[in-house]
Amino acid sequence: MTTAISPPRRIVLGTSNAKKCLELRQLLEPLGYELLSLAQVDHPLDVDETGQTFMDNARLKAIAQAKHLNEWTIGEDSGLCVPYLNGAPGIYSARYSAPAATDARNNEKLLYELRDARDQQRDAYYISTIALSDPSGQVLIEADGRCWGRIIDEYRGSGGFGYDPLFEIREYHRTFAELGATVKGVLSHRGRALQKFIGQLSLLSN
Repeated sequence: MTTAISPPRRIVLGTSNAKKCLELRQLLEPLGYELLSLAQVDHPLDVDETGQTFMDNARLKAIAQAKHLNEWTIGEDSGLCVPYLNGAPGIYSARYSAPAATDARNNEKLLYELRDARDQQRDAYYISTIALSDPSGQVLIEADGRCWGRIIDEYRGSGGFGYDPLFEIREYHRTFAELGATVKGVLSHRGRALQKFIGQLSLLSN
């Protein structure tokens, strides 16, 4: 990867997920970056997530929006993987129950699929992948992070989004939906991916 061009302080977040934008901003804005969501730019693309992996989709989103908007753009893709379910929901996490799925329907399907699972069969991990593209479509940074936990059989907590009310961190005996934003930012897959991303971003900016 070339480092010939340093990223500006203004970067577009290539997602329309408001809660995901909030998590990204909480970790990146304190470093002095102006972060724009797709809702704040004119005529963003609706990028088809046709990749075979999370990183494929992160790259697709970053490159397509960067070239279209002529802006430095972060593409992020993340989801939940359950080894007992052969990695499902995986890259289909957001549309696990249907193309126009809701968090509630996805969670209900997950609970149903795990209805006979016990103990370590309920182990799962969240994964987050992040890519940064310059306006020419060149990806200059890639980073990923994982967070292991387990899927419990009841909803706990009112924070977070997606599968968070069912995803418990064993060591804390709390779900992501029960953890505050600061703690989740340190422990989460997205927080871990962003720490790697920030380290590479700092090197690019020097």
